Amino acid sequence: MKDMGRLYDAIIIGAGAAGNYLAYRLAGLGYEVLVVEEHEEVGQPVNCTGIIGAECVERFPLFEGTVLREVSSARLFSPSGSELRVSRDSVQAFIIDRAAFDRALAERAQLEGAQYLLGCRAEDVEIRDEAIRVKVEGRILEGKTVVVASGFGSPLPQKLGMGRSGDLVMGAQVEVSTDGLWEVEVYFDQEMTPGFFAWLVPTSQKRALVGLFSRRNPGAQLKELLSRLAFQGKIATPQAQITYGGIPLRPLPQTYQSRVVAVGDAAGQVKPTTGGGVYYGLLCAEVAVTTLHGAFAAGDFSEALFSRYQRRWKRKIGKELRLGYLARQLYERLSNRQIDQIFHIVESRGIHEALLKSDLSFDWHSKAIQEGLKHLGPWRHLFGWRENIFGGRLRESR
Repeated sequence: MKDMGRLYDAIIIGAGAAGNYLAYRLAGLGYEVLVVEEHEEVGQPVNCTGIIGAECVERFPLFEGTVLREVSSARLFSPSGSELRVSRDSVQAFIIDRAAFDRALAERAQLEGAQYLLGCRAEDVEIRDEAIRVKVEGRILEGKTVVVASGFGSPLPQKLGMGRSGDLVMGAQVEVSTDGLWEVEVYFDQEMTPGFFAWLVPTSQKRALVGLFSRRNPGAQLKELLSRLAFQGKIATPQAQITYGGIPLRPLPQTYQSRVVAVGDAAGQVKPTTGGGVYYGLLCAEVAVTTLHGAFAAGDFSEALFSRYQRRWKRKIGKELRLGYLARQLYERLSNRQIDQIFHIVESRGIHEALLKSDLSFDWHSKAIQEGLKHLGPWRHLFGWRENIFGGRLRESR
């Protein structure tokens, strides 16, 4: 059945951070907005650790009431157990209750007039000359524009001819009981998390999140990590309910069509270094708001106008995604022995302290990558790195 006579200005598919922010902003500009979310409740399930940088909180002051704790330091562990502690005097990041944040942002959007359709999955999208149709479990909804913000793994971008992300990784995470742990811990081990890393993130005095990324068997590897942490006394028990999620490591080849944009994880707007997507998703959602508002003002919903969206978001984060992915490729080739060597070089030479004293950012990693590789340049032969990736500027992968 078709919702007769109802033509929304914007139909947003997905009620995550990017989708809710778009609904909030567009409704606040006076547009008629409908958000379609396949789950019965906004904010569920949660597959996010919820670490966001201080810059994100300052740029988007929407996190009131959802911040669990502040982060100014972290402990990094090599495969052999060597430890590097990195710390700054000022707050570098915040741990938020991601489910609470999504719900709070959805409530703000509804106060501005956005409507929500929960427990309904968008099955297909059909672009027409005068409108765009969204098939939602037997119903046909019509809108002047559509935003695909349905998270990674949605088939909609490919159906719309936007292509697929060129690379991905699976994540697994659990919430556990702990006592007295207040620093974030990060573990590097190519046997446990080949090509990636694991984490222990205290969210309160008694609770923490433990997780990892891996290209294969993340659940089995996470169980092994939980047993290790329980043996060390860092967590109360290795028994916990595991949640899974996919993370895109590269953006879609195309994030727009006529009347359509893809935003956030659905578009692959995620840091390849850490898998974090909240800040970049919000930044790109802001770009999408500007593009859509301009389209309505001009009465032009063509592919040519919507291509401005991709050009604009790439100017913001394109370099970060390219260099971050190159750094990811370099790291994946390292052995545990080489990672231990890097830890030794960094600690013995005080490289981590030099980097901390510079103006490196929690959210913008390209400068940290370039500076780190420059410091490690004299030992590049130990890691099989080529001469031409060093110097004043890391060569970008196009």
